[in-house]
Amino acid sequence: MSDRWLVLRLEAPLVAFGGIAIDQVGPTRHFPGAGMLTGLFANALGWHWSDRHAHQGLQDRLVFAVRAELAPRLLTDVQNAQLFKSDRAWTTSGVPEARGGASFAAPHRRSRDYIADQPASVVVRLAPAEEQPTLEQLADALDRPARPLYLGRKPCLPSCRLMGGWISGQNAHAALCALPGSGVYRAMWPEGEGPDFGDRVDRIIELADLRNWRTGLHSGSRHVVEGRIGAAVQT
Repeated sequence: MSDRWLVLRLEAPLVAFGGIAIDQVGPTRHFPGAGMLTGLFANALGWHWSDRHAHQGLQDRLVFAVRAELAPRLLTDVQNAQLFKSDRAWTTSGVPEARGGASFAAPHRRSRDYIADQPASVVVRLAPAEEQPTLEQLADALDRPARPLYLGRKPCLPSCRLMGGWISGQNAHAALCALPGSGVYRAMWPEGEGPDFGDRVDRIIELADLRNWRTGLHSGSRHVVEGRIGAAVQT
């Protein structure tokens, strides 16, 4: 019996799929991770960051795979800012937010990586499926989000509808392969949710994309397969 999968369309001029940040450098992966998708759904549902148990429960239930439709084009934004304790900034809550820290005596420099013009499709199911929120509730929230949605960072506003419909598949890899398209695509799926070896499997990696929502820290990893799907691949 095939599982039912929710399809997400992640498309924007710039996206940021997270990564392990060191000091002032903020990298991006080529595929979205579990922590990012959990935050995207939670934002659409209107959850507050303090709803730690709900966030953790949702992330623990996520099963997903990703198809990237173009080669990644990396863009690095070098940012320089001098911020003071009295400075205020607008947030997605609709009201200006004050800073709580001390003033900086000198400008603050950091770099942030983005991926430019790379549409991606994600297939998602929840295990177990009967718990709250359901997959249907996530789909409704994407179309009627409680707050503005963004793809990784606040400047990364979607350029199309995120909810891409429904598809069936025996596992995550099969659901990806069932998506419309005639090209060869780079893809990522969980280990055990598709082939783990063969001509179209490039590697199996331990991906550190999990967040401990109870502590607010990024921690934990899982094994995923990176490979190719689509038309016949020349080997």
